[in-house]
Amino acid sequence: MKRSALVAAVGAATLVVASLVWVSTQSDGGGQAVEELTIYSGRSEEFIAPFLAQWEQESGITLNVRYGDSAELAAQILEEGENSPADLFLSQDAGSLGAVASADLFTQIPDSVATEIDPSFIAGNRSWVGVTGRARVFAYNPDAVTVLPQSITDLTKDIYRGKIGIAPSNASFQAFVTALINEKGEAVAQKWLSDIKANDAKIYLKNSAIVEAIDQGEIDLGLVNHYYIWEVATALGRDIKVKNGYFASGDIGNLINVSGAGVLATSQKQNAAYDLINFLTSETTQKLFVEQTHEYSLIPGLTPPQGLPDFKSLGSPRVDLGDLANTQRTQDLLIKVGLL
Repeated sequence: MKRSALVAAVGAATLVVASLVWVSTQSDGGGQAVEELTIYSGRSEEFIAPFLAQWEQESGITLNVRYGDSAELAAQILEEGENSPADLFLSQDAGSLGAVASADLFTQIPDSVATEIDPSFIAGNRSWVGVTGRARVFAYNPDAVTVLPQSITDLTKDIYRGKIGIAPSNASFQAFVTALINEKGEAVAQKWLSDIKANDAKIYLKNSAIVEAIDQGEIDLGLVNHYYIWEVATALGRDIKVKNGYFASGDIGNLINVSGAGVLATSQKQNAAYDLINFLTSETTQKLFVEQTHEYSLIPGLTPPQGLPDFKSLGSPRVDLGDLANTQRTQDLLIKVGLL
């Protein structure tokens, strides 16, 4: 079952409730009715489409959505500059949002938008706001892995040779590498990547493919986001031989990243874009994200996804998500070591 079918099946009835928590202005700054909003979405269609469809139905505004990889869409916006047709950019990671924000292509989002979201998941200058949270973990087969890694550096040891899966082209992996560069320096990051490659890590295109490979016995362990075990198990309709593992407290492998949204400074439909963000960040919709997609809510105090620890228990390092903007440097490094 595709994720779109899964979300639609689980949430068709309950998603309607979310429409009660927001009020659409349906007009631009000049009071003109808004009929269409253009979105560049790095969030996959399978994931976000049911939520966008509900807002579209309730607002009466047609959404023109262009789906793609977050980093590629960010690059597209940078190339288009002030001529970009996009009104809103939805990204699966903070790094891609930061890249656009660094070019001053986002407007400052008013304080009245996303009021319930934890400020630590909002850019300091409010150029973007977080929508959902995702934790980096190592997924593993508990029957095959007898020694759990305590740090990402452990993964370069011979005990894990040929048993690890990574997805270098994935935006979440690249955000993690960017955080590693910022924390330890590019030389350390390059050595770690080179050592992982030399340890015969298997390359996959997607996190879900890594989890499936662990379940099928191709590998024993892989670096993914926390929700992929749930997603793969749900899609397969059965329990799988994979669990989430966490490194020692403070290790960069426990990075918490966010999906988020920024509004283009050149958009003439900013009020409508703010309404959509308010819908996505309302408590009702945030609870649906937790229940239906297994991601973390960014509203303090809300219950975490079933079977997962809360944010405070993850042992995540302190990282300014705004510092994950230099994705080009990270991609260049991955190319240099032969992982892209």
